[in-house]
Amino acid sequence: MVDRATPGPGGALPDAALSDSDAPLVLSDEDRITVARRSQTGLFRALAAQAFTGMLVVLGAWGIAGKDAGFSALIGAAAYFVPNALFALRLLLGYFGPKRPGSLAFFWGELFKLLMVAGVVVLVAWRWGGWLHWPAFLLGLLGVMKGYVVLLAVRRLP
Repeated sequence: MVDRATPGPGGALPDAALSDSDAPLVLSDEDRITVARRSQTGLFRALAAQAFTGMLVVLGAWGIAGKDAGFSALIGAAAYFVPNALFALRLLLGYFGPKRPGSLAFFWGELFKLLMVAGVVVLVAWRWGGWLHWPAFLLGLLGVMKGYVVLLAVRRLP
């Protein structure tokens, strides 16, 4: 039978029941610099992998189905890559300011990025839907979205 500590008055566990893993994490300035450097490197790797997979899809669509399919794939790739690169830039700029961005800023940025992508897709469908090659467009979009697969393949996932 497992012995579990019972909550004390007010529902709090006694101090003896807290393990070392429950203690707050305290980082030195050197540790913070290391974490920031790894985060920045990971962002650049992710963007490079997304650009790589996007260009593979664009070149594949252009080679298989022609110029219009290549441009459609390029528009699809850019529809996700540009907002994602802007979001990554915002995260990187947060490392240089006096106050680090929190998790709430990350989620708002992610929401804004996804709304931008949806807006670009709607705009493209409305403006160029007549000549757009939808399979190539969607493959360009998905190719950039799944760019981290390249990092998995070369075992460099941040």
